[in-house]
Amino acid sequence: MAEAEEAEVGEQDERRRRLAAWRASHRVLWRASADRRVGERLTALAADAGAVYGLDEWTDVYGNGVVAELERRVAQVLGFPAAAFFPTGTMAQQVALRCWAGRTGNATVALHPMAHPELHERGAFGVVSGLRTVHPTNAPRLPTADEVHDFDEPFGALMLELPLRDAGFVLPTWDELVAVVEAARSRDAVVHFDGARLWECAPHFGRTLDEIASLADSVYVSFYKSLDAISGAVLAGPPELVDEAVAWRHRYGGQIFQQYPAALSALLGLERELPRLPSYVAHAKVVAAALREGLAEAGVPWFRIHPEEPHTHQFQVWLASEADALNAAALGQSEETGVTLFRRWFTEGCPPGIAVTEVTVGAEGLEWTREDVRKAVAEFVRRVG
Repeated sequence: MAEAEEAEVGEQDERRRRLAAWRASHRVLWRASADRRVGERLTALAADAGAVYGLDEWTDVYGNGVVAELERRVAQVLGFPAAAFFPTGTMAQQVALRCWAGRTGNATVALHPMAHPELHERGAFGVVSGLRTVHPTNAPRLPTADEVHDFDEPFGALMLELPLRDAGFVLPTWDELVAVVEAARSRDAVVHFDGARLWECAPHFGRTLDEIASLADSVYVSFYKSLDAISGAVLAGPPELVDEAVAWRHRYGGQIFQQYPAALSALLGLERELPRLPSYVAHAKVVAAALREGLAEAGVPWFRIHPEEPHTHQFQVWLASEADALNAAALGQSEETGVTLFRRWFTEGCPPGIAVTEVTVGAEGLEWTREDVRKAVAEFVRRVG
């Protein structure tokens, strides 16, 4: 076996080990949909889908039926007149920004250098859609109104990722967001929200989802990141933009024959997970505070909880240690105690000797008390040594 193949097999074995440990844990802060086996997901979907859509209806064909119903419901929740389902958010945003470029006559998109298209999509805006990107700020936060207003070259669209995931799931204040949008409009630019995780932003802003979305000219939302769906995304906006987006969706290969499993799971997410998200956001603040207390009590010389008070139900933890040691300790704790506190640690984007992990608080995390968190931290630190 070639060295590359051996490495891939080893990586897959390690992934299976992690998944088995997380699944067997009796106490976790969050269970990801991808942690479950195929049969489990199909059985749950078949059992639950009838609560949100008539299972005696015919399956969808190229976007009608249950897919059209999902589009209608999301447009209603976000307060837009039209919406289109896409198989991926990457495709949805490619299409949205391409359509806006044609309408504004300017193919330059202003966005953060830590935004998803810049870090995780292999330069797709430029390679696939002929768009050019510029960065009003390099600070680990969304741009300010002054940075947008005073930026030294024109752009046709401002794209804001809410929350900015790779900077720590951070959000501006409501007044700051309004001011940034107004600054973009003062430059005759349209505003597009990358709302992959928009669903959990309402508590921070103290506004409803349709109030938040109404600031933008178009919004993309994901279904699997926060709503526990299988896959899929929706682009919402004015009817003329959505009609054009549907044509480009076909050209990009997104006109898929049948998508009812993804659409049904998204409808379930809207019905069940969306109303629960505020409770996850509130408890994430409790968990973050308890993590800070536990790490201090354990005598950890340097750590960061970022943001100190989470803006959503997700946040970062930074430690001065090697990722391999932290991952070994986290996995050992899961396998041997049945408690999963942390999942994966990474060093990408970190200074030497520093590692970061993302913490998500879901339904299972609501059961954790501050004392539960502190005890789990003490056990984790003991294993790191």
